[in-house]
Amino acid sequence: MPGTGASPEEILASALPLAGTAGQAYVERRGIPVEIADAIGLRFDEDFGGRPAVLAPLYDHEGTLRSIHGRYLYAQRGQNKMLTIGHGDGMIHALKGWHAEPVIIVEGLFDALSLATCGWSCIAPIGRWASWLPGVTSGRGVWLGFDTGRPGEADATHYRQRLSEADVHRLLPPAGCKDWNTALVKRGRGVVTRWLQDHINQDNG
Repeated sequence: MPGTGASPEEILASALPLAGTAGQAYVERRGIPVEIADAIGLRFDEDFGGRPAVLAPLYDHEGTLRSIHGRYLYAQRGQNKMLTIGHGDGMIHALKGWHAEPVIIVEGLFDALSLATCGWSCIAPIGRWASWLPGVTSGRGVWLGFDTGRPGEADATHYRQRLSEADVHRLLPPAGCKDWNTALVKRGRGVVTRWLQDHINQDNG
């Protein structure tokens, strides 16, 4: 952490479990059960670079902690909504992560939490690239669940090009929803779960 010298391992170890903290209320407002957040390894830090934040670990393909991603509970004008520290080359792993079939890649922390809430494993790069990703996806089916809109399409194009040895498909959130957490909050768990089942099964067929 800048200004402290604390490593990602030290920061994660000193953070609190979500239950009973403002972090629990924050994730639940966004439709995420605290049990799902706990399963992904989320913790709460009252002072992550000066503000309270929920923290998510980013691991590489061998399970080594590489970075910590903090999502702030609030952000005033001019403040960042998030902060990631560490060495890079890691991703958020939801449930079985990249080991699951199919491999689903989403954009951010709450996208990953939303899919996990619906029972789907996935990984989230948080705007970063992991050098090991082409190797673990080679010869496998990959679904790119990035946001709707031009930035999401640009990310999908970038990943499709770099994952040239995989069978890549695009996976959009339900119509009218920018991302998966918006879909979860607006449409509900049941609708999003069926959407994922229908579209992935159709593409797989």
